[in-house]
Amino acid sequence: MSMQSIIEHKVREALAPEHLEVINESYMHRVEPGSETHFKLVVVSPAFEGQRLLARHRTLNTLLADELAGGVHALALHTLTPAEWQARGGVPDSPNCRGQGGISA
Repeated sequence: MSMQSIIEHKVREALAPEHLEVINESYMHRVEPGSETHFKLVVVSPAFEGQRLLARHRTLNTLLADELAGGVHALALHTLTPAEWQARGGVPDSPNCRGQGGISA
């Protein structure tokens, strides 16, 4: 199972999100082609109601501790309640990495 699939499965099981995006952004960094090391995670869940941003991020960092310790180098978190998701209309694009374009030969 790919790292992306593992992350998606764990988040779905734990938080029952209304909206979930697990976006592999590794291609935007200086890594080998096909790497799964940099992800953007968009989670819209009622489970976040009444939680501050730090608590939401701690929840995901704890949930994905094994992945963060074993291969995932970066995880951009966008954690929203359904009302926040509606008000915001999505999340911004990630900025390009200085080493964009993968490993050069």
